[in-house]
Amino acid sequence: MVDATEDTTSAPSTPATPGTPGAPLFGAFRTERNSNVRRGMSLLKNCRCFSNVEATWASEEGNMGPFGCAMPSTPPVSLARKVGAEFVGTLILIFAGTATAIVNQKTQGTETLLGLAASTGLAVMIVILSTGHISGAHLNPSVTIAFAALKHFPWKQVPMYIGAQVMASLCAAFALKGVFHPFMSGGVTVPSVSHGQAFALEFIISFNLMFVVTAVATDTRAVGELAGIAVGATVMLNILIAGPTTGGSMNPVRTLGPAVAANNYRGIWVYLTAPVLGALCGAGTYKLVKLPEDDIDTQGKPSTTRSLRR
Repeated sequence: MVDATEDTTSAPSTPATPGTPGAPLFGAFRTERNSNVRRGMSLLKNCRCFSNVEATWASEEGNMGPFGCAMPSTPPVSLARKVGAEFVGTLILIFAGTATAIVNQKTQGTETLLGLAASTGLAVMIVILSTGHISGAHLNPSVTIAFAALKHFPWKQVPMYIGAQVMASLCAAFALKGVFHPFMSGGVTVPSVSHGQAFALEFIISFNLMFVVTAVATDTRAVGELAGIAVGATVMLNILIAGPTTGGSMNPVRTLGPAVAANNYRGIWVYLTAPVLGALCGAGTYKLVKLPEDDIDTQGKPSTTRSLRR
């Protein structure tokens, strides 16, 4: 084995290059590299994202310091903007769903059940994709109450969200009354079966809806980018199931606004209570069956957070 002192004395007097026998492979670039590192550090210190840059650069010398870079946070959305987006989104949903039912009555059933389901499902999908990043696109008092009950939404904002949803429903219903009078009765959801059967159906389809909404909106392992498609498809499926018997409301304001505009309150208690109870049960059930966050760490999967999108 060659002694270290012998290596030193036999080192060439000229700067070492990668082609110099016995010299380190990248020795010639060490000085330049160190100067580049110092220059890079001076530049990065000016960035808030790299405020802990000394600890980060220490990793190059074999000492892994704490990683000090954090992505800039998204500016918070004001409550006024959230409520405004919720109003507009609910207005679009109620107008589209109710208008399709009115047109179906006016044209003697040409829209068909499939058309009614597709219209409402598409309306839900486009509203979630367009306003979900602003307000969360609840569009439904049942969803708002269920999220608050599961501590995914602050209770202090619940009255303002529900107020915006109710006002949007009334505005859409009276706008439709002015356009389609006297065919407004076609847009009202009324049970064609007993109240008990209607309650059971509305409870079940609201359960289905909220189970899916809770999955795509609160679970970090679900594909949140497909939330609009998943929720819209669930709404469409539920209307195909319950449309001929209850109208497939799933939403108290879907029934309330048209009922006030048409002055038809038959069985309205079913549509004000069953969706809320079904949504609470659906959200609670998903919370019970979903994989705990602790299991993610044991499986070696990083946990990420995502803003709510319904």
